[in-house]
Amino acid sequence: MNSAKAIWKFLRGLWHVFVGMWTIYFRFPQLSPEQREMHVQAWALQFLALWGIHLKVLGQPVVSGPALMVANHISWLDILVIHAARHCRFVSKSDVRDWPLVGMLATGAGTLYIERTSRKDALRMVKDMADAMRNGDVVAIFPEGTTSDGRDLLPFHANLIQAAIQANAPVQPMSIQFVDAQTGQISWGPCYIGDDTLLGSMWRTLKSPPILAVVHFGELQQAHGRDRRAWAHDLREQVIRLRDV
Repeated sequence: MNSAKAIWKFLRGLWHVFVGMWTIYFRFPQLSPEQREMHVQAWALQFLALWGIHLKVLGQPVVSGPALMVANHISWLDILVIHAARHCRFVSKSDVRDWPLVGMLATGAGTLYIERTSRKDALRMVKDMADAMRNGDVVAIFPEGTTSDGRDLLPFHANLIQAAIQANAPVQPMSIQFVDAQTGQISWGPCYIGDDTLLGSMWRTLKSPPILAVVHFGELQQAHGRDRRAWAHDLREQVIRLRDV
């Protein structure tokens, strides 16, 4: 794709971001939680379409909470893709809250923030996640803790899995892949790993051929006596199987 088309897609996406901010600031106070969720999901789907990213959903996302969803983490696009497939409350690092534009959108979508370097804050987050699930929310985490290229998943951190145990909530594993919509080969455009910059990843995504974001939902799981570490290990294996289908 030539640069002019990529710039046009970027500008359309930027305008969509401002529309989302306006909706959060002026419309959300008058909407019910269910209506807000519908707006977030529709907004995410529209953003993906503006950037030439198509969504394919395999399996059935959990219908209602309480539930915890766990997924592999490839790109900054992952959150938008999951929101487009099924609205949920993400757990994100605390500095996202202060990011220009993005922070307001994330907060408006119900994001829970954690200070990742603080063990005390991790304990607080486990409690907050458990409380949210007991209130009927669907919460989502990336247990790898950072992005990977998707070919080999990093080990899953088990700390936040404890929230599902405390809330007696099921966990739904899910996988994310980005593929070239024409060839079916893996698309590396959206990757955001290593020395990648956010702008660099965005520019690659904009200049890539049409991308298909594939989200594969697995079956809901209960702990069945597993501790958080054993459950995290089993969930990682299930996400790998979902990805490889």
